[in-house]
Amino acid sequence: MAKEPLLRVNDLVLHFRTRNGAVQAVDGVFFELGYKEAVVILGESGCGKSSLARALLRLLPRNVERYSGKIYLENANIMALDDEQFRQNIRWVRMSFVPQAAMNALNPVLRVGDQVAEPMIVHYGTKKEDALAQAAKMFQQVGVPLDFLNRYAFELSGGMRQRVAIAMALVTAPMLVILDEPTSALDVLTQANIFNVLKRLKKELEVSFILITHDIATSSELADRVAVMYAGQIIETSDAQRFFREPLHPYSKMLMASVPRLRTNVEPDFISGQPPSLLKPPQGCRFAERCPKRFAKCSQEPPVMNVDGIQVKCWLYE
Repeated sequence: MAKEPLLRVNDLVLHFRTRNGAVQAVDGVFFELGYKEAVVILGESGCGKSSLARALLRLLPRNVERYSGKIYLENANIMALDDEQFRQNIRWVRMSFVPQAAMNALNPVLRVGDQVAEPMIVHYGTKKEDALAQAAKMFQQVGVPLDFLNRYAFELSGGMRQRVAIAMALVTAPMLVILDEPTSALDVLTQANIFNVLKRLKKELEVSFILITHDIATSSELADRVAVMYAGQIIETSDAQRFFREPLHPYSKMLMASVPRLRTNVEPDFISGQPPSLLKPPQGCRFAERCPKRFAKCSQEPPVMNVDGIQVKCWLYE
């Protein structure tokens, strides 16, 4: 009997209210995540990846037009919890978050050690000295010198700030950590070091990751599975080894073709055109206008996710 996944997301919707109408940032998303597994969510800027992270963690702005669907964590629908139950029992207890740009996420007037200790104090009532001791252990786990406990965020390099943000996400021993572009503002060497830390933590702490990124090359180091997002929807999910060898959706193929290769002389390609407006997405396939393999049905009817051995939302695989 197959083990239930850690996380199941069914028909998740998050629309934002604007002066021009509702922005369909997340529109009917389905995917699963197993225990001790890393799922990488790939896609262009503006496709809804960060909105998906905030929908999973219920970090919602005031202009929400619609927020619906089901999120099962260990087979319990956490969408049924009210906001206070979710804050106390889910966010930063069982699911935590590493945001983009750690400098903006860290409080500039508090020492970073106190900030890493704070989730233990807030959620578990841990005494401050014990919480700081746990923060020190997490600093060792992520490779931050212990004397940095008493420093402020502006005294740290970009890579060290990102490690502090990872330590803060892990200090309460959550089952799942969502990382939103954790290396986007860092140089290539620092990016590689951060991913080496994440790979080691995944193995040692037996934690699951959702990594949201548009950086295909570095994400391949961590991924067990890949989900490709386009215009607010997941359009392909796959085992990582198969995906990086043979993507199926035309958008996924073009996304992979845009990555420079070290061992071939093939020039990287580009995806022509622009993603559709999420105010009024097309009624058919949302990639149809940019797709070189489109045919009449693509513009008339939205494709459904084919789950018979492969998971791809494309009429070519009907």
